[in-house]
Amino acid sequence: MRVMVADDAALFREGIARVLADSGFDVVAAVGDAQSLLERVADDPPDAVVVDIRMPPTHTTEGLDAAHALAGSHPDVGVLVLSAHVEPHFALQLIESGARGAGYLLKERVADVDELGDAVRRVAAGGVVVDPAVVAQLVGRRRERSPLDDLSERERQVLELMAEGRSNQAICQRLYLSPKTVEAYVRSLFGKLGLQAGADDNRRVLAVLAFLRN
Repeated sequence: MRVMVADDAALFREGIARVLADSGFDVVAAVGDAQSLLERVADDPPDAVVVDIRMPPTHTTEGLDAAHALAGSHPDVGVLVLSAHVEPHFALQLIESGARGAGYLLKERVADVDELGDAVRRVAAGGVVVDPAVVAQLVGRRRERSPLDDLSERERQVLELMAEGRSNQAICQRLYLSPKTVEAYVRSLFGKLGLQAGADDNRRVLAVLAFLRN
């Protein structure tokens, strides 16, 4: 799998590239700013990019802006945005950007080689990844009445794991449930959220968006 990395901190950038290479990824570019990343993607699109949310020139949302741009120009390129802080509103913006595969992960997760590699593979495959710390913060905030209030405790647990980008198989393993049971919970929560029958990948994204907004 071909991956590009963008981070203005040279040591961190090279560290990410080395970790990914050691995990079997083909790191085809490692650059220090968002504009360079966009140019390299335009020249030779990879399967996924890993980009810091804050880079030159303003160190604000360059990585997020690059993700939005790629959603329009290269929708098949998965984008994993790394952040040093838990910022739920940025995670929501990223998912709403329309990218085929999008993820928001805290930089501290990079130390877990398996978790980083799994997140890159999931966004490259078109999935959605949200850092568990962001999901936990969203779960804890107060909300007005919403369709999510009709979910059972188990359905909510399944949706929280979906928001992290977990597949049905991963949810089975996490909750010690059978595949058929998880499928039943997923169908049920789709129904309660008013998501009509259609492509399950799209309904998963819509369900995650409903969860993040409320």
